[in-house]
Amino acid sequence: MFYLISCSIGYIFGCIHGSQIIGKIKGRDIKNEGVKNAGASNTTILLGWKYGIIVAMIDIFKATLAILLVLLILGEAGISPQGVSLYIYLTALFVIIGHNYPVTMKFSGGKGTASLVGALIAIDWRVAFTGIGILLLLSFATDYLVIGVLFMYISFLITTFYFFGNGPLLVVTVLTLLCIYKHMENYRRIMAKEETKLSSMFKKSA
Repeated sequence: MFYLISCSIGYIFGCIHGSQIIGKIKGRDIKNEGVKNAGASNTTILLGWKYGIIVAMIDIFKATLAILLVLLILGEAGISPQGVSLYIYLTALFVIIGHNYPVTMKFSGGKGTASLVGALIAIDWRVAFTGIGILLLLSFATDYLVIGVLFMYISFLITTFYFFGNGPLLVVTVLTLLCIYKHMENYRRIMAKEETKLSSMFKKSA
């Protein structure tokens, strides 16, 4: 039953889209403009970094709140901390599935980067510190956000195995493969030198 609760809460929270909320406020269809992605990076390209940050915060903390809610439910049910890691990881997985394939957007959403950051924050500060640090370092070093995202997922695999063992490793493997699949277009644009660089996103005024 708790597996179902974890997955359901994750998916429901995942369907709350920051870009959809801001898009309605600004009268813009963010999913179908710019690089046609319902996320913080495309919002930044279209509306400027201030709105991009708002979207990122919504998408980050919906994952954090979903996991905290599951932890509260598990705590009330008397489940020991040693047994909660798989529930937490399943919640994170379904937040990102909900973000990528939301019923509120005809199952065509974003790519889940901000939501993964929120999940890392809730899972473990060491996992979060490592993953977010690598995301920032490699994104700014290469000037491509997608490169930092890829290596954040790889670090998530490594730190999950190191701190939590084999249990949730399959979940992170699925997440990593989903990340690669959702970013294939970005990789092709990098090869063609058509991908939007990180530095150019912040030159656009709000």
